[in-house]
Amino acid sequence: MCTLKPPLRPLLLVAVMTAGLSAHSHAADSASLEWASGNQTQMLRLGAQWLWHEPLWQGNGSHIGGYWDLTLAHWREQRYKGRADAQYDVVSVGITPVLRFQQDSRVGFYAEAGIGLHWLSEAYDNNGHILSGNMQFGDHIGIGYVFNNHVDLSFKIQHFSNGGTQKPNDGTNFVVIKLGHTF
Repeated sequence: MCTLKPPLRPLLLVAVMTAGLSAHSHAADSASLEWASGNQTQMLRLGAQWLWHEPLWQGNGSHIGGYWDLTLAHWREQRYKGRADAQYDVVSVGITPVLRFQQDSRVGFYAEAGIGLHWLSEAYDNNGHILSGNMQFGDHIGIGYVFNNHVDLSFKIQHFSNGGTQKPNDGTNFVVIKLGHTF
């Protein structure tokens, strides 16, 4: 059986997910850069988004729609295995369907929520929080604003956990700032 070295796994996963999304759609509708912090861990994340072109609900000049969010992230653990002098790096690849309530013009304030799957290159063990296994769920809630120039600025709270599929499963939380641009 062929096994991939850990650094190649996220790249293969991104390629497969991108090919799957491209088969259904076209080039990405937007791109994003996110910075997050939580539990003595910093995250830098790049993303590409594909809009759902049909709303799930529409009325009074607003709608509930959504998008697919494909991300590649670098996590820097500052207290690896609880040690103040130890850092560790983890790569994360994720795919998340996100629901968004916003105006029909897609400009102005919005609220969103999503739950997706994230593959971590290594099991997370930082500052007393352990996420067993490589596959994690990532859920978030957020608010944001899309400006007339298609710049999207948002604030999210995100939680990662394996949903109790493996023990230990302490979970970890991040505060996320997102800067995006719609094409």
